[in-house]
Amino acid sequence: MATGLPEFYKYNLWANLRLLDACAQLSDAQMDATTEGIFGSVRETLVHMLSSEEGYARSVTGNLPTTPQLGELSTFPGFDELRRRAERSGEALIRFAEQAGQADLNKILHLDGGTYDASVTIVLIQALNHTIDHRSQISTLLSQQGIEPPDLDSWSYNDAMR
Repeated sequence: MATGLPEFYKYNLWANLRLLDACAQLSDAQMDATTEGIFGSVRETLVHMLSSEEGYARSVTGNLPTTPQLGELSTFPGFDELRRRAERSGEALIRFAEQAGQADLNKILHLDGGTYDASVTIVLIQALNHTIDHRSQISTLLSQQGIEPPDLDSWSYNDAMR
């Protein structure tokens, strides 16, 4: 078992859910605002971020069927659905991290239809890096609209868990 690894994914799930709660309070105009240098609007970035996390969880666990995938939806699924999916993929990553041994982490995955190889460790790093990056972009969008983004750093997570 990889000691301490699950805590990273517990933090990640906590931050994703906290961000969803904050964004659920936004108006449609605030959800659709965008600026240069970021992925897209708050709405687009949330769907992309959580759809990607579903994919990372599916890659490392070998399951987590989701039909349709978030990124394939033609309309915004709403915050209840985003929260449900964030919980499911986040909990799958936590469970995997709790049970993974070094051999599991070293396993090579054949991604993108077999055109790209990476170890499970790399996919796990990407899962964290990707969500942190997009949560930061959403925080920037909120700040540019005069909205105080939620504190999503590890100190806030520590305080919330105490």
